[in-house]
Amino acid sequence: MNIFEEARIKLTAFYLLVMMAASLAFSVYVYESVTVEFVKRYDVVQKRYEINFPGTTSSDGGTIFIVEDIYATRNNVLVILLYANVAILIFSGIAGYFLAGVTLKPIKKNMDEQKDFVSNASHELRTPLTSIKTEIEVALRDKDMNLSAAKELLRSNLEEVDKMKKLADYLLKLNKFSVDTGSLRMKEVDLKKVAAKAIGKRKVKAELKKAVVKGNEESITELISILLDNAFKYTLKNPKITVRTYANTLEVNDNGVGIPQEDLNHIFDRFYRAEKSRTKDGYGLGLSIAKSIVDAHGAKISVESKVGKGSKFKVVFGK
Repeated sequence: MNIFEEARIKLTAFYLLVMMAASLAFSVYVYESVTVEFVKRYDVVQKRYEINFPGTTSSDGGTIFIVEDIYATRNNVLVILLYANVAILIFSGIAGYFLAGVTLKPIKKNMDEQKDFVSNASHELRTPLTSIKTEIEVALRDKDMNLSAAKELLRSNLEEVDKMKKLADYLLKLNKFSVDTGSLRMKEVDLKKVAAKAIGKRKVKAELKKAVVKGNEESITELISILLDNAFKYTLKNPKITVRTYANTLEVNDNGVGIPQEDLNHIFDRFYRAEKSRTKDGYGLGLSIAKSIVDAHGAKISVESKVGKGSKFKVVFGK
């Protein structure tokens, strides 16, 4: 039994305890109320019988109200309440287990994501570290190593260090936009100006119209840069990349390799990389960061893509 199943059972037991306590309290109240009422009615009947009140005897001289019937009715009420509580117990157990699952589901999802994140990050860091370690060990065993070879080794090690630094920068950005979104200062931002800034000297077709949205200029610039980097990375030759801004919308279109249909639902997942033609030495974090920025702004991002035709990323900000 894993930790979440154990927690679910404990939470179910807690829900069940609360529900049954309320049910039993209500049952006791009903039973006592019925008993009090029966006692009152019994006293009235008894007094009427003692004074031979009209209507308390039948034509053959027998009593209409029989004391045993009153007590039998009270006992029947008790049995009914017991059955009702058993039914409530069963229903509460099933409902409590379901509610516990609903309560714990987002927590479990978050924990699973964190677990996968740590595992993937460790794997990505292990690769360059292993490469550096192997190169150094080989160099130390080389008794004829000269200055030129040593410099080549250092250059190779530096490339691996740069990879780790790049990954660390990605992780910091991902954490910033996933966790610390409350620190983002929101104000009115013109997507046209921000897009022009992000485009810079890149060779893209810009169809920019004024589009004022509420957001953080720095993070939106980062978002556009990520989408542009992604477009250039997967446009193998004769790139035709278009950036559009209009209303409260941003679009980045490319004529690249496209994304297979089975990968479209996963491209924003952390460390997810589609087919080999789309990896390009990336870490699978760029679009995850983009999605975090979009979520931090309460916006929506969608993708349309055809293999061999290109992709269109569309971000719609709130009004």
